[in-house]
Amino acid sequence: MTVTRIEELSRSRCKIYLEDSFAFVLYKGELRLFGVREQEELSEESYREIMQEVLPKRATLRCMNLLQSRAYTESKLRSKLKEGGYPQESIDSALAYVKSYHYVDDLQFAKDYIVNQAGKKSKRVLEQDLIARGVSRDEIEAAFAEAAEKGDGPDELALAQMWLAKKRYDPAQADFAEKRKVAAFLSRKGICAETIRKAMELAGEL
Repeated sequence: MTVTRIEELSRSRCKIYLEDSFAFVLYKGELRLFGVREQEELSEESYREIMQEVLPKRATLRCMNLLQSRAYTESKLRSKLKEGGYPQESIDSALAYVKSYHYVDDLQFAKDYIVNQAGKKSKRVLEQDLIARGVSRDEIEAAFAEAAEKGDGPDELALAQMWLAKKRYDPAQADFAEKRKVAAFLSRKGICAETIRKAMELAGEL
């Protein structure tokens, strides 16, 4: 396999291209260690050690370091490793390791996210957030089902009332245009039409 290009990525790291395709990122000291030089052959032994030992171990450590600061979904961790220039095989190996110890658990991530954000966001917005983070719809549904069973899910009527209070909404003073504007605001927050109607009616009784 020919090293067709070595591109400096930072003061300490380089992107390595094999047969004109990007292959992986190595530290500069590793270029010397494995004999990586432009327009020269990379030995099978060096390639195997890089792909089967060096990069999988490094990708796993990168995952562990990321998880020390906060929780990640599998999808987000994969994205982080891909951004770091890790080959797919190393990414798969690293994720298999952290998942085997439940360091990454998308269902638990969804449960925790719902509990932590239920007092701030509607169910629809929470769903959108979790989908954007790569959590599957099945896991999202399961997380919401458990949250509802435990009483930890979002109370959308209470959320709507809270937002109306923050906007100092007074139905006695609001004209049709103002009511429509407020209803549109709540809809953008993910509140359904029936809950919006009820919250606006109750605002007049406070």
